[in-house]
Amino acid sequence: MDDTAQLFTESFFENAPCGLIVMAVDGTLLRCNQTFSDWLGYDKTSLQERSFDQLLTVSGRTFQLTHWGPLMNTQGSVAEVKLDLRHSDGSVLSMLLNGVRRVTSDGVRFHLALFATTERDRSERAVFLAMQQAEKLLAEKISAEAALHRAQAELAKAYEVAQHRALFAEQMVAVVSHDLKNPMTAIKMASQLLEQEAQSDRAHRLLASIGDSTDRAQRMIIDLLDFASVRMGQGISIRRRQVDLLKVVDESVSELRVVFAKANIRHYSRGRGSFGVDPDRLQQIIGNLVANSVAYGDLRFPITLTTDLSQENVTLSVHNHGPAIDQALVPALFEPMTRGSEHQDSIRSVGLGLFIVRQITQAHGGTIAMTSNAANGTTFTIRLPVDLPEQVGS
Repeated sequence: MDDTAQLFTESFFENAPCGLIVMAVDGTLLRCNQTFSDWLGYDKTSLQERSFDQLLTVSGRTFQLTHWGPLMNTQGSVAEVKLDLRHSDGSVLSMLLNGVRRVTSDGVRFHLALFATTERDRSERAVFLAMQQAEKLLAEKISAEAALHRAQAELAKAYEVAQHRALFAEQMVAVVSHDLKNPMTAIKMASQLLEQEAQSDRAHRLLASIGDSTDRAQRMIIDLLDFASVRMGQGISIRRRQVDLLKVVDESVSELRVVFAKANIRHYSRGRGSFGVDPDRLQQIIGNLVANSVAYGDLRFPITLTTDLSQENVTLSVHNHGPAIDQALVPALFEPMTRGSEHQDSIRSVGLGLFIVRQITQAHGGTIAMTSNAANGTTFTIRLPVDLPEQVGS
């Protein structure tokens, strides 16, 4: 290796965006890069006179002795191990460790890479605090509604309670949903970056689970923001353009098959061509109807999506087998906070899916209908005009 390459390699090691350590089997630090030294507030010389376990907290030393230390010797590597290290000033720094065991001419060496988790921890803390605030607001909302109900029981009770509930809910939904977007996006991006670096199947599975949960949360946030927009009089915004119906629907179905891996989602189409629609909103319609089918249908049977393009209309229907919707619920089925059953599920928890579907359909100048019975299951049918002279919605 020539001098230039040697200098480049040395500079890369010393100034890498992560802490790099070469450690002997007994824990002696043989070499540390400048990044790691700066993070812990030591100079490199004093660090290389120490044992790695001297830098760990008590719990960190115990975890090294009982978990990742033995794993390094038995399987030759560890990945995404969270450690707490002591800064020179006594404070604690949380880091993620990845390590491999190497046999060199000088003996066995452990090559370690450590990543600071400050930003990720801050994002998780922000989500936690936002959820706490939401719970606090919800408790205050329930208390306020109860007091209002008692005070105005004889004076247009139903109207007044509804008005106060709507005002409070709109403010809460708009503020909390907007504030949740940034931390949820940060979590999603962090999980994607970590998945690229993950070295074990378990890490990939855990990060994939984080990504799926984040996707569900983001879908609910989108519904909540749309709900707030409608209730504040702004309506559902759409941006129509000519799109290939079959292509848009197939793309949506492909994504939903990944999101709802346990469901058998089928798509049948009649007619081909393009029509004027907001493609993102169309995918939102399909996603909400399929999510509804997954939540309340019988997944032993397929969920069937059918599209039919004629000269005047596009007809889109989503069918699932399962228990029929209670007829007493049908009049309010497309209203916010309404469920098709009392079943609690992890797919959707805010009761806005069908409300949003109806709002998007109406913004396109279309109609929505539903049929449900024990023999044939449940079908939601959307009809959208192929084209409109003017864009509907804001």
